[in-house]
Amino acid sequence: MDRNSKLQWRDGVLEALDRSGAVFIANYTGMTVEQLTDLRRALKAVNADFQVVKNKIAQKAIVGRDESVMTSLLKGQTGLVFAYGDPAAAAKAVSESAKKFEKLKIVGGYMEKSALNPAAVESLASLPSRDVLLGRIVGSLVAPHRGILGVLNGVSRNMVQVLNAIKDKKAG
Repeated sequence: MDRNSKLQWRDGVLEALDRSGAVFIANYTGMTVEQLTDLRRALKAVNADFQVVKNKIAQKAIVGRDESVMTSLLKGQTGLVFAYGDPAAAAKAVSESAKKFEKLKIVGGYMEKSALNPAAVESLASLPSRDVLLGRIVGSLVAPHRGILGVLNGVSRNMVQVLNAIKDKKAG
């Protein structure tokens, strides 16, 4: 591979790093092409990408960047997962693939200016999706209003029942 090709590859990694909200590092030693294709499909469904990158090229791409804390994790047959969308969804896809394919090992990652160990990636994977979390927040914001509305409706409902009881008593 000539120098220009390596520079283009490095630039591609830099572009992916700039676009992604999180990066996960996985060791894929011993995986078949079919298994890697399944992993890529699962990641594509959650707006993420798996790229096989030479360790030296990845190291040169992250030199001088916040992601340089990942340098020590780049050993062996390394693949980088770039999460362009929801990092939790990408972590969940990688985690499920690691359970499905025992040869895929999560080595670590990087998100929001901090390194992640494999346990942190698994913890991130166990979180509900962003949409579910937003739904829970909206639900908790609306809940007090629903309670007040129920109380206010209850007062008028009770008033109508009392008036109906008085009417029935006078009629009967």
